[in-house]
Amino acid sequence: MELPVNSNSYLPPFRGVIRETAAESTPDWPGLRRYDGSAPNVVVVLVDDMGYSDTSPYGSEIDTPALEELASDGYLLTNYHTTPVCSPARACLLTGLNPHRAGFASVAHGDPGYPHSTLELAENMPTIAESFRSAGYATYMVGKWHLTKESKMHDGADKSSWPCQRGFDRYFGSMEGFTQLFTPHRLTRDNSTVPVDQYPEDYFLTDDLTGQALDMLRTLKASEPDKPFFLYYAHHAVHGPLQAKPEDIGKYKDTYNQGWDAVRRARHAEQIRRGLFPAGTPLPEPSEAGLGISPWDQLTGEEQERYARYMAIYAGAVDNIDQNLGRLVEHLKSTGQYENTIIVFTSDNGGSGEGGGEGTRSYLSQFIEVDQIPAGWESDIPMDLEDLGGPRSAVHYPRGWGNVSNTPFRYYKGHTFGGGVRAPLVISWPAGLPRAAGDDGIRDQFAYVTDVGQTVLTLAGVPMLTGRHGLDAPPVDGVSFDPWLRDPRLPATRQEQYSEFIGHRFFVSGRWKLVTEHAYGERLSHDEWELYDLAEDPTETRNLAGFRPDIVAELAERWQDAALQNGVYPIDDGTMMHYRPDTELAYEQPVTLEHASAPLERYRSSKLTNLRSFEIRTWLEDSDAEGVIVSHGDPCGGYVLFIEDNELRFTYNEYGRPHRISAPRPAGPAEVSVRLDILPDLRWRIELLVDSSPVAGLPSVMILFQLAPMTGISVGADQAGPVDWDLSRRHGHFPWTGTPLRVTYLPGPKADYNPEVLIAATTDRESIFD
Repeated sequence: MELPVNSNSYLPPFRGVIRETAAESTPDWPGLRRYDGSAPNVVVVLVDDMGYSDTSPYGSEIDTPALEELASDGYLLTNYHTTPVCSPARACLLTGLNPHRAGFASVAHGDPGYPHSTLELAENMPTIAESFRSAGYATYMVGKWHLTKESKMHDGADKSSWPCQRGFDRYFGSMEGFTQLFTPHRLTRDNSTVPVDQYPEDYFLTDDLTGQALDMLRTLKASEPDKPFFLYYAHHAVHGPLQAKPEDIGKYKDTYNQGWDAVRRARHAEQIRRGLFPAGTPLPEPSEAGLGISPWDQLTGEEQERYARYMAIYAGAVDNIDQNLGRLVEHLKSTGQYENTIIVFTSDNGGSGEGGGEGTRSYLSQFIEVDQIPAGWESDIPMDLEDLGGPRSAVHYPRGWGNVSNTPFRYYKGHTFGGGVRAPLVISWPAGLPRAAGDDGIRDQFAYVTDVGQTVLTLAGVPMLTGRHGLDAPPVDGVSFDPWLRDPRLPATRQEQYSEFIGHRFFVSGRWKLVTEHAYGERLSHDEWELYDLAEDPTETRNLAGFRPDIVAELAERWQDAALQNGVYPIDDGTMMHYRPDTELAYEQPVTLEHASAPLERYRSSKLTNLRSFEIRTWLEDSDAEGVIVSHGDPCGGYVLFIEDNELRFTYNEYGRPHRISAPRPAGPAEVSVRLDILPDLRWRIELLVDSSPVAGLPSVMILFQLAPMTGISVGADQAGPVDWDLSRRHGHFPWTGTPLRVTYLPGPKADYNPEVLIAATTDRESIFD
């Protein structure tokens, strides 16, 4: 029987187990379906930036017993590939489409206008959440979305690309690419911002996400106990800035004193012992891993101590992810749902090398996307060792630990070598995918991220929608791999796959992998293809391109065919992220802000301040009021203007380093302003003024730009994350006690080195692309 559908979607015949509520001739709309309790629940857990070897089933020393249990009950994929970065992986998983076809050639931080970079899902692209919901499932999501372009994340934006409009009944998390775990800069519930003045002392985002998910499941169980659910749990951890709870960091206090060389060798040995790779599989030398790694024994004692702390923070965050997976599994067991729940655990891409060779204590100052880093720019602002990993810090581990995370592969997130695109994937369904006697559950067949969503749909007996909003959906690229989960003797259901990100490319065909590393600014034709036999050399250590030019030529041609079929061109190696449409110019006009329940959204705030001069003005009526006048930022960087102890005070947080200036408060009503003038070499000159007369200043500070300040502008309180840590210890978010404030932002000239200015000056727009 073909079930009727609503006017906004097409539903193919449903193959799941349902119980009709009336005669067969009665329309059975999605909202009236009643399951008999036999349909499986589905949970997909996606971790952010976690490397291939960071959990114990994949060889890690990090304590992950909950995942170990899932792997012991289920299946562990050793040859699973994903995209080099996060937004494309999420689009692929949810739609079954290759990244460029889905509109995500890159991360959702630009708006170049090309079909492969719309950075939001098109109207005709249904998600697996919409498919589950149309089949009568409850659909929930917690965590990181990152599938909405920056300009559409503010409170007044069109929300058609937000989670609840893409198939989820409920949503809780941060829609941004990353956030802090102690003081998230913007949380969203369904379609509304969650108002937070200040977070509790014991707040931790990963714990909160799990609590929110469990509340959703408990509410469903109380209301419709037989209704199945689809839960998409997309972690913000372990994306930078790396943060973890003190007790979780302490657990690994001495674990990494031996250094990255020893830990990597130990992980590789454990992988071979567990049967993930054949004995004798070579481990690439650190010098071959990409971008250079210092030998541990050549570091100073201070460097070793700090770098070991970085990895303890990372390990603590992974450990906490597993603790929360355990909370979820325990809930399913206690409610009798575990046996009939499909659980998938994976990562969106490989471990990150964003921390550089030395790591950083000021994560946001690492994002320097200019042609030449000026002298005096600091990408690592010092901080006390014991503060690293806590709410005041914004750290990232050095590239040497990223190499450990990606054991045994080369390179990192963003690259198309194994370290960027090989990820863990564990799948468990005790009732529906029981392991046969003697089956160790290890599967070495090739699979790609587009296949994950299609596999869970197939296992659940739910068809992928073939249309959306009256439009035919594009045919999916993903193929279910459930046949070889059930029978390890069967061949892979996928034989070929292309990949591209900022010019880095691969093409996998059977045992062969063609791959190239693109140099920024060079023409693609200058890149040299490398060829690896993955069956004999899974860690990509023996380049066979010189021995098999015939295979190189054939696969290069097939990559080209795939690129044309998937809309990969034009290929850009970085400029695209800076292109912004004229429609965003409205966000750069002067704006007057009043106290609101939540800060102005990050990107909307940045249009007033990023890589330009600007002025902040307000009128103070009261002679005895105190508190925060305006704040923009958090412990990672920002500024706050306030009155305390009869002084007008201004703190500029330079990526974690505070600069404080002050002057006597005005004796009566007065105009107070702060002027930030753009200088050469990525610096601002700051003046504090009363009635247009300077009263204090800072002659030169590093500007906050790109993704800083992370928390948006708030008026009348320092909401969410505190800019001035000491001030927050004295007064919390320090709300203004006087007449309600109105604060005006007056954007000024952009820096001549602002990429938006440079692009606007380019007469031929296509010249920025190859």
